[in-house]
Amino acid sequence: MKIAVVGIGYVGLSNAVLLSQNHEVIAVDLDRAKVKSINARLSPIDDAEIVEYLSRRELNLKATSDPELAYEAADYVIVATPTDYDTTTNYFDSSSVEKVINDVVRVNQRAIIVIKSTVPVGFTASVNQKLTWNRVIFSPEFLREGKALHDNLYPSRIVVGDTSESARLFGRLLAEASLKKNVPIIFTQSDEAEAIKLFSNTYLAMRIAFFNELDSFAEAKGLSSKNIIQGVGLEPRIGSHYNNPSFGYGGYCLPKDSKQLLANYKDVPSNLIKAIVESNATRKDFIANSVISRNPKVVGIYRLTMKAGSDNFRSSSVLGIMSRLEEKGIELLVYEPMFKDEVFFNSRVIQDLDEFKRLSEVIVANRKSGALEDVGFKVYTRDLFGEN
Repeated sequence: MKIAVVGIGYVGLSNAVLLSQNHEVIAVDLDRAKVKSINARLSPIDDAEIVEYLSRRELNLKATSDPELAYEAADYVIVATPTDYDTTTNYFDSSSVEKVINDVVRVNQRAIIVIKSTVPVGFTASVNQKLTWNRVIFSPEFLREGKALHDNLYPSRIVVGDTSESARLFGRLLAEASLKKNVPIIFTQSDEAEAIKLFSNTYLAMRIAFFNELDSFAEAKGLSSKNIIQGVGLEPRIGSHYNNPSFGYGGYCLPKDSKQLLANYKDVPSNLIKAIVESNATRKDFIANSVISRNPKVVGIYRLTMKAGSDNFRSSSVLGIMSRLEEKGIELLVYEPMFKDEVFFNSRVIQDLDEFKRLSEVIVANRKSGALEDVGFKVYTRDLFGEN
C-alpha cells in the first residue's frame, strides 16, 4: 500500500514508523527540520522505540514538505495534525484537518482519508456529508507521550469509525504491523469512535483528578496520602495503578479532550464531566497556595515537561502553578535542559543545575528526581510513587 501521513508529531510519526514496516509511507510536515531529521533516520521527538526503529530497522519511509507529492499516489492518507481546543468557540479548532481533507480531495479522489487527530463528536459525518462521499474515516489513537510507538506496537485496542471494506482493511493494516497477538478491533459509526476517544481520555482525567483530590485532603488534614492511596488501591475494582498524585492532568490530550466532551454535553444533563474539568484548576490553586504558604521570595521550577520521558511543555500542569506564583510577585527560576532560551515567559532559565539549586528557596517538581536528593529539604512535590 502507499500511505501518506500528515503531521510529524507523536501520533503521525508513530503511525508512519509502524506502517512503514510493511508499506510505502511518506510523512508530510511543513517543518523542514522535522522532514530532514526523518530522512536522516533521526527522531525529532523523544520516544525510545521511534529512535530505535528509525536508526536500526528497515523501514520504507521518507518525509517531504510537498503535500501533493505524498497525496497523488496514496491509497490512504492519515491526518495527524494538531486540533487545539478553542476557548472562544468551546470546540476544537479543526481547521488544519479540514485543510488536509480539502487538499487531498483536490489531488486524489480515490484516496481513503483516515483522521487520527481528535475531533468533536459528529465531525467526520459532517465532513462526509459536505463532500457527498464516504471516504473519510475516523480512527482514534490511545498513545502516551514518550511511548507512542510502543503503544502502537502493543495496542490495547484498535477502533475504526466505519464499517466499509476500506475501513476493515485499514484496521487489519494496523493489527498486522503490531507485535501483539489478537488485538481487539472494533468497527463503529464515526461519531461512536469519536466519543470513544473523548470518553476514554476524560475517564483518565477523572482518575487523576480523584487521586489528586484525595491527596489535597490528606495534605490539608496532616494525613499520609500514600497510606490512604495504597489502602484504596487494594480494592480490586479500583486497583493500584494510575494513582500517583501530581500538580494536575496535562499534556496534549486530557485537558482539551475533557473540555471538548463537556462542550458536546451542551444539550445533555450532566454534572460529572464539568466537575472533572473544574477540578484541574482547583488542584493547581491548592498546589500554588501550598508553595506560597512557605513564604519564598524565589521559587525554582524543576522541569517544564509534563512527565519523565516527555519533551512536551504544552499544557503541562506546572505552567498553571507558575502563573499563580507569578501573580503573587514570587520570582521564578526555571531548570529545563530541553529549553535552550535564557527566558521562559517572564522567568529566568538557569542551565546549571547546581546554581539553580543554590538560588532557589523552594524547588517545585511535578515529578521526583534523584538529581534533587541533596536538596530534598527545599523540594515541594506530590509525587509519592516515583511514577508518571
